[in-house]
Amino acid sequence: MQVAALENGTAIDHIPPEQLFKVASLLGLDKTNNTITIGNNLHSKKMGAKGLIKIEDKFFAEDEINRIALIAPNVILNIIRDFEVVEKKTVTLPTELIGLVKCNNPKCITNNEPMLTYFYVTDMCIGTLKCRYCERSTNKEDIHIL
Repeated sequence: MQVAALENGTAIDHIPPEQLFKVASLLGLDKTNNTITIGNNLHSKKMGAKGLIKIEDKFFAEDEINRIALIAPNVILNIIRDFEVVEKKTVTLPTELIGLVKCNNPKCITNNEPMLTYFYVTDMCIGTLKCRYCERSTNKEDIHIL
């Protein structure tokens, strides 16, 4: 089977296979009219197996990239224009996340007042976040993305 090259758009590469459909759902790809190619459990020398998403005529905003980083850090984002990769970057967690994650503390002010959540990333490797307001730490497995 042959997959057509993208003229313009984004290819998200090196997605852990178990995270592929979470990434697709998180980005709302089921609600877009853009042409999408999804491959899972593809051979990878680097990872053994990987997932890949190609989206035609779609370029992601910083907050969308940060959402990807929450569940699949270290994926490769390829920006393609006129069939050429013009930018290639590894997605990493930023040091701060604003309005992307719900605080797990029911008494936190962000769960009781109309305001944006604000988290510091305290451990990049494990993916531990700390709420700026109530100071509760949350591990990657317990994150609820808004």
